[in-house]
Amino acid sequence: MTNIYFIITTVFYGTMLFCSCMQEDANIRNRPVDEPSYSKQTNIFVRSTILERFPCPPGYSRKSNTEKTFAAWLETIPLKKEGAPVLLFNGELKSNQRIHAAVLDFDRGTSDLQQCADAVMRLRAEYLYQKHAYDSIAFTFTNGSKASYSKWREGYRPVVIGNSVAWTKSKSRDTSYACFRSYLNTVFMYCGTYSLSKELKPVDITEIAEGDVFIYGGFPGHAMIVMDVAVHETSGKKIMILTQSYMPAQDIHIVKNLSDTELSPWYEIPESGELITPEWSFAVKDLKRF
Repeated sequence: MTNIYFIITTVFYGTMLFCSCMQEDANIRNRPVDEPSYSKQTNIFVRSTILERFPCPPGYSRKSNTEKTFAAWLETIPLKKEGAPVLLFNGELKSNQRIHAAVLDFDRGTSDLQQCADAVMRLRAEYLYQKHAYDSIAFTFTNGSKASYSKWREGYRPVVIGNSVAWTKSKSRDTSYACFRSYLNTVFMYCGTYSLSKELKPVDITEIAEGDVFIYGGFPGHAMIVMDVAVHETSGKKIMILTQSYMPAQDIHIVKNLSDTELSPWYEIPESGELITPEWSFAVKDLKRF
């Protein structure tokens, strides 16, 4: 995915360098599929997380995740109310409102920055930020320069000259969340599917887990994060729920499975070939992990 800002930057510097495309308790996790907890008055779901709104299909169950892991955190991200539309960064409606099953309750920013890989990086960074693991928040610019949040919060900022990046202390120390979001916006400008795909480690599709990323690094490329995984109690077959942002920058949302509307938003995990989603198709070898 290519940000408008990034295109301007690329033209100005004459380079393609910076191309960008970023527990609940056991009773909830194991609640049978026939207990959807509807509001009798409105006939609308009153649940607010992926665990609550999307029960496992019959015969499937979620594994127990350690409370402080990335996997457990993803499953408890608040969702906007049912029926919420996907909005673009400028507040306009995304043109296709038929492919999302839910919208994550995260701001989308006010610039065309938080696109596909950016959404993946946003979720990973937010998890580490809430965990106070500040030294672990770091991403690599397309030219290979490391962008560390620890350095950013100490007041260092990148100075871009041609294909080079130099970090210079130009601000005072700032540990606020607003400063963290400013850091992420810079990451979104100078990182993308190409750089993120090189950071992540390949994972065999049979080992898929929550927090893994389907990513095709390119210009354009795409990335989607695995939000949830369930396993069939007898066959061992796995299914998953996927989340994405897209171009232009928009709300992070759970995608529907248009190929199997009865299973949707769950997807059967292919053992070979392609994973087909509403706006992109991945090869199974495109699965990677932080």
